[in-house]
Amino acid sequence: MKKIFLLAVLFSFKVIAQKDGYWDKERATSKEVTLSAGKRTLIKSEDLPIGTTEFIYRITVLDENQKLTSSLVSVLKAIPDPSGISQGTAGAIHLTSSIAGSDKCTYALFSSADAANLFLKEAKLDGACLTDKDKINKIARLVSANSTCLTNIPYLWFGIESQNWVMNQKIVVEVVPWVDYKASRGWDVSAKNEIITLVKKLPVYSKLKDKDAFVGNFINLLSITYTYKEFTQLVAAEKIVAIESITEDSVKKTGETKMFYDLIRDRSYREFKKGNTDKAIAIIQNEIFNKKRETYIDFGVLGDYYLLSKQFTKAEEAYNKGLKSNSTELNFHLNLAHVYMFTDRFSEAKEIHRKYGNESISGKVSWKQKVEEDFKLFESIDLPSDNFKKILRLLD
Repeated sequence: MKKIFLLAVLFSFKVIAQKDGYWDKERATSKEVTLSAGKRTLIKSEDLPIGTTEFIYRITVLDENQKLTSSLVSVLKAIPDPSGISQGTAGAIHLTSSIAGSDKCTYALFSSADAANLFLKEAKLDGACLTDKDKINKIARLVSANSTCLTNIPYLWFGIESQNWVMNQKIVVEVVPWVDYKASRGWDVSAKNEIITLVKKLPVYSKLKDKDAFVGNFINLLSITYTYKEFTQLVAAEKIVAIESITEDSVKKTGETKMFYDLIRDRSYREFKKGNTDKAIAIIQNEIFNKKRETYIDFGVLGDYYLLSKQFTKAEEAYNKGLKSNSTELNFHLNLAHVYMFTDRFSEAKEIHRKYGNESISGKVSWKQKVEEDFKLFESIDLPSDNFKKILRLLD
């Protein structure tokens, strides 16, 4: 039966393969029930897959064994109070002839179980998403994406009422969903709104200039990477990694990557200010260097943490790597001079000061001013100050 129906549907609706979706024949519905004369029933569809944007259904009505009873007496006994139909034997003859070979029913579609059950109990159609007042014995229709029947998938209920006053009917209901590839990933408006709420809580969001572009990029990348179900089923640690990765890719597309990385640096610096030097270093090492996000700035940040925590060898290594990345950055030269001073290589420190002493670190800060600032900081954290005056005299 299902194969015959599918062939009929493909022919009658001229369905051809489309690149943006497919007819899901594997999750089609094909159900047959027997309905007593004049009664109502509900037929529940198989679950429609996520991404169903339209569906085709067919309803076929047959009398039991596809034939009528031959006894006129049995027909007369089956007729209800004739006052509602016609009077007398003439009415009975008319009834039997009108139903012969063409049993019919009326039907309605429901997207809500409550509305469907109300129909079953009281024949009410108030909650139906599709109604057909015509009496039918076979019908096939395409229900499109704008139908309210698709607002509460995965299920549909077919409410059917027999219009046969004489005998039982067989009702066959068949449904084939059309699954849109993009919609099948589950990213409907509701799901996207969830992500927009999440994105607006990210620390980087308030710092960005082009917030709308960032949100759009984030949703697009997330929906490509995960289905909605996959994303919601990630454990907390997995979700954190996924969000961070997609955040980085999204800010790259808006050209505001530095803002994202600066937040990591700020987080590291806050830990350093609280005295959590090892944690501050770990953030820079793990979140910047291990993920290949570093610029020459990060060698300076890492070197400063090492220098101020008296890890002079590591500080020297970081500053030298920074110079390889940017040989014109005077801060690296100055900080190397500090390292040499603290590690009893005073002559090497003096050589750097003589070479760059007349330079400016920036447009507003001279080399000497920066040295004086650094020395005050060093004194405040009890770094050796024996050579400070010698260096300052050299720069006078």
